[in-house]
Amino acid sequence: MSDENPYLREPPEQLAPVDELSEEDAEREARRLREAIRHHDRRYYVENDPVIADRTYDTLFQRLVDIEESFGLQTPDSPTRRVGGEPLDELETVEHVAPMLSIQQSGEAQDVREFADRMEREVGDVEYTCEPKFDGVSIEVVYEGGVFERAVTRGNGREGDDVSANVRTIRSIPQRLRGEYPDFLAVRGEIFMPRDAFQEYNRERVEHGDEPFANPRNATAGTIRQLDPSITAERPLDCFFYDVLDASREFETQWEEITTLPEFGLQTNDRAERVADIEEAIEYRDELIEERESLNYEIDGVVIKVDDRAACEELGATSRHYRWAFAYKFPARAGETAIGDVALQVGRTGRLTPVALLDPVDVGGVTVSRASLHNPAEIREKNVNVGDVVRVERAGDVIPYVAEVVEKRSEGFFEFPETCPVCDSAIERDGPIAFCTGGLACPAQLRRSVQYYASDQGLDIEGLGGERVDGLVEAGLIGSVADLYRLDREALVELEGWGEKSAENLLSELEASKSPPLDAFLAAIGIPHVGRATARELAGAFGDLDSLMAASEADLEGVDEIGEVVAGEIRGFFDSEQNRRVIRELRGAGVEPESVDREEGEALSDLTFVFTGSLPERTRSEAREVIERHGGSVTGSVSGNTDYLVVGEGSGATKREDAAENDVPELDPGEFEALLDERGVST
Repeated sequence: MSDENPYLREPPEQLAPVDELSEEDAEREARRLREAIRHHDRRYYVENDPVIADRTYDTLFQRLVDIEESFGLQTPDSPTRRVGGEPLDELETVEHVAPMLSIQQSGEAQDVREFADRMEREVGDVEYTCEPKFDGVSIEVVYEGGVFERAVTRGNGREGDDVSANVRTIRSIPQRLRGEYPDFLAVRGEIFMPRDAFQEYNRERVEHGDEPFANPRNATAGTIRQLDPSITAERPLDCFFYDVLDASREFETQWEEITTLPEFGLQTNDRAERVADIEEAIEYRDELIEERESLNYEIDGVVIKVDDRAACEELGATSRHYRWAFAYKFPARAGETAIGDVALQVGRTGRLTPVALLDPVDVGGVTVSRASLHNPAEIREKNVNVGDVVRVERAGDVIPYVAEVVEKRSEGFFEFPETCPVCDSAIERDGPIAFCTGGLACPAQLRRSVQYYASDQGLDIEGLGGERVDGLVEAGLIGSVADLYRLDREALVELEGWGEKSAENLLSELEASKSPPLDAFLAAIGIPHVGRATARELAGAFGDLDSLMAASEADLEGVDEIGEVVAGEIRGFFDSEQNRRVIRELRGAGVEPESVDREEGEALSDLTFVFTGSLPERTRSEAREVIERHGGSVTGSVSGNTDYLVVGEGSGATKREDAAENDVPELDPGEFEALLDERGVST
């Protein structure tokens, strides 16, 4: 490393503006910046001894980006390749340079001792190298001439997906090796998301209305196979290397590999040890399980390897696993775990729900990484805070929640902030509940409102799932629900993941949704306590939107199934100027709910239908809307209360068998349409 490089420690305070550099100065500075950034990456990831602050590193990195772009100085192995390249159409399949096999595993010490007995019988006394068993994504990384060539997922062990563009963005994986590296080197490592980074990342997802990842491994796997490398670059991934798959030089032992790879700039784990026998390996595992919760990465056991590489060659492998290695697994965490963070999930009505982000724990056979804390009052009552160890249960064996604190590690309880974590609007309290006052100006509320409006609980607009809505909001194409109807094909096609066909399909769906059934519209706009069933009652009682909006609380209480509380919520919804503005904007965009003919509204009130298979004239969702709009019911399974099973193309056998058992008559699609005509149902 050159002593003349000013960027190896704190850079000069005053740097010449990039646009004032000569080409010669730009080339020299870019070379020094690349050298320095590689040096700082090594100090940070491999040696755990950084010499500059993160902010200073970011400044150096950005300056290199600016110089390379201004003077056309990009190189294939530049650290700036980490910001991500062009999106890929698909991931190519690549054969590994050597098989990436699995490892025998067990959680029983007796099985580990039997493994050691086999080793002794076949190759005599051996030493072992022991390492943490990382819970991440296995990867093959290939270097030629010291330069990063490619990265491939494990796949089926013989071939995997080429994820080179994504792996280039991971700072702990060097683009160029250092030291006396072999001319060819293929190494196996584990890409993972550090636990603290995972909690922070999940907190941001929850606060923006996205579903959090279940655990760091899922987050890593989903990130590493992204088709857009710029997305991978934004996510906090790291990597440990632990095996040489092939190289143009010999390594005599596993331990030599572990201790030599850092000399090339490849990060290995500092908890690896070489032990004399299997009993020391078991002790290593028992010690590591005690440290498990303090580590900043997920492990689920230890890997015990025969140290001598010649002995490993002699032992060989089966078609599935190496015969010279064994994974001694940890028992699953059960029920009790620590709270890593608390995120505030913003609902479509602005309600803030606190969510505990947990160190993943097994609860009834399911891995749980988040649990509801319900509301500020419950947090205070249970005295829950970040860092506390809690007992997690699943309500009805489904929804995880924090039952109690079992070990208090922090003072007091988690306090709600004064402002929304997403939009910075004021937070207001209504009894035990907290609300963001930002309305649709809050991106989280906007996302949720649009998602709900388009969902099958609302207008059932195909092509508007959660990720699509997120993309539209982030691109600035929608700032309100009504903006959906102002989208144009050209703007959609320019977005990642969209094509001509998907854009045209969405625009057709939106056009068709401009004349929705009144009950579907009422459910879609998010009136508190008004789902599809209550919306049907309101539509049947008032007939059109304007009449409902003008109804008094007394009028609303006169509708079946609507009591004083719900009537007050509905009246309050329509009294809100913000909500009335949303409705005006939707109408201004061409959306006008169909009025209900009250005489027709009860045409199917005495009938219950079940569907199986597809219908030629309409989708099953459309058939459900027609039936429910005219007072009928649609259920998912056949029972003695079912009046008709409508059997379409591709129907399953189970519902037909249930219909025969319950003497329920079957209708083919033509007979179903004839029944609607007979009942005077307009469709």
